[in-house]
Amino acid sequence: MTTYITTPIFYVNAPPHLGHAYSTIVADTYARFKRLCGDDVRFQTGTDEHGDKIVQAAERAGESPQAYVDRISALFRESWPPLEIAPDNFIRTTDPDHLNNVQAILQKVYDQGDIYFSEYEGLYCQGCERFLTEKELIEGNCPDHLKPPAKIREQNYFFKMSKYQDWLIDHINSHPEFITPERYKNEMLSFLSEPLEDLCISRPTSRLTWGIPLPFDNNFVTYVWFDALINYLSGLGYPDDEKFARYWPVAEHVIAKDILKPHAIFWPTMLKAMGLAPYKKLHVHGYWNMGDAKMSKSLGNVVRPHEMVEEFGADVVRYFLLRDMSFGLDSSFSADAVVVRQNSDLANDLGNLFSRSLTMVGKFVDGKVPAPGEPREIDTALAQACTAMIATYQKEMSDFRFHLALQAVWEVVSKANKYIVENAPWDMVKNDEQKHHLDTVFYYLLECLRIIALAVEPIMPAAAAKMRIGLGVANKGALTSLAQWGGLTPGTDIAKPEPLFPRMEKKKDGHKDSAPKEAKADKDDKKKLEGVITFEDFGKVELRVAEIIAAEKVKKSDRLLKLTVRAPEERTIVAGIAEFYQPEDLPGRRVIIVANLKPAKLMGITSQGMVLAAKDGDRLVLSSVSAEVAPGSRVA
Repeated sequence: MTTYITTPIFYVNAPPHLGHAYSTIVADTYARFKRLCGDDVRFQTGTDEHGDKIVQAAERAGESPQAYVDRISALFRESWPPLEIAPDNFIRTTDPDHLNNVQAILQKVYDQGDIYFSEYEGLYCQGCERFLTEKELIEGNCPDHLKPPAKIREQNYFFKMSKYQDWLIDHINSHPEFITPERYKNEMLSFLSEPLEDLCISRPTSRLTWGIPLPFDNNFVTYVWFDALINYLSGLGYPDDEKFARYWPVAEHVIAKDILKPHAIFWPTMLKAMGLAPYKKLHVHGYWNMGDAKMSKSLGNVVRPHEMVEEFGADVVRYFLLRDMSFGLDSSFSADAVVVRQNSDLANDLGNLFSRSLTMVGKFVDGKVPAPGEPREIDTALAQACTAMIATYQKEMSDFRFHLALQAVWEVVSKANKYIVENAPWDMVKNDEQKHHLDTVFYYLLECLRIIALAVEPIMPAAAAKMRIGLGVANKGALTSLAQWGGLTPGTDIAKPEPLFPRMEKKKDGHKDSAPKEAKADKDDKKKLEGVITFEDFGKVELRVAEIIAAEKVKKSDRLLKLTVRAPEERTIVAGIAEFYQPEDLPGRRVIIVANLKPAKLMGITSQGMVLAAKDGDRLVLSSVSAEVAPGSRVA
């Protein structure tokens, strides 16, 4: 099997930010996963370096365009190794091979009559560097840059994109996985239900000189998309290099939704005109938001990758971004949310499991992998959970549902922690009747850790390497064989555990409360305000999305159910919903809870929160969210 995975080539009008890092981490994780599966993989990223905005950015920096793009492109290249991102190729659109390739393709498409000269008037967005239709505007503004486009009339060259509209519609309909997730496929089919305009592919040199000259008219340079998109071919040595023949048939592109139209419509029609098969898949992700707005260079609300690595480390950043975003949907970023994930999932769950397991092996079985005896039902259940997890993990990783793959892994992490508590090795070692089973317990625990390390390797390569060193194993071979139960060799030395993830404290801003004191109100004003709360009061209530993972009836109560929820840590909540919901129907549901409610005892059970529900006449309806959201996500 072969895999060719690409990121967009990132525009160098400003340094890299978290949005760029997410796209690149996704592609790197997928490349690592496919290599783990035994595939021949090529992973490409790079920078897009021509256009109006580059010239403007260079002028502001007091540099020539070439000096400017050299400097910013280097920032992108240097950002990836600290994040454990390892592309096979880094391409630049100023590379001589790419320039020659673009001109050869333009000449071919022009010679066959698919490029023509005409005058055009339209609404041009400087940020998008393309003409927008009235239909794309929101209240007269570009939806991405929040500014009105300028009306421009000029003569340019156009690509006959409309000629290939019917072919593209048929191709999308006959290849269900061509654009994923499905919502973006439907969005493009809706767009294609209207007549498709031809694509302006040039800019006059009277307005822009920083671009690739058209081979058939030196008075014009190539429009940024007809230049940029061809990078996916140039990086394979198109048309003659054997890499092109090997990798292009399996090409998969990772992009953010703001460049969906160029990749889903411009690019396939360009490829069709060139006589090439289109890419295999287009994977489209949502935005990382800061507050209510998309994280964006143009808006200035960005988080820099190097700052995150310095504060949290590469593995934590990679885990957080893949765990907290449902691929295709938007997600919100905050440093506090990263700390919660680090402390709950990584330090408390995985880190603690690894550390105490290896410590007990060193203490109770001489620091070596013991030979297992006859397994009991509890041991077999752990092994089966690991096997089932790997099957789920492979499917979800292949389908770009990274958060669900990690959720499956953490369910096994939770089971392994529970397995320790249920077996209590510290007591078994003192009990002559149970002592003989200690070797089996530790073998199953260590083997479970080996399989967990295997699964987290594409996401957190450094942590996985520490786990492998601790367990005395090396991952040589493909996932299918490596994940078979029983891979640990008895007698292998187990190292003293190295802490995987330190706990972190949330940062305090250090500012005193400077809210003005409330003025005295007269009795009438107070009466009017009875029952009304301030925004500050509401802000004290922490609402989070929680996933119900278990439910059972509370003994001696017809009204109460005991719920175990993940938000993202596990907690128990007692809810008065037994008259309306059966326990077996609740696991898997995502509800909204009050997460910072003071714990209270109900029927002898400590309840750590409250599940929200709507009262509709005589019934209660549990609150939920309208789309798939990661457990623990804050309701704002």
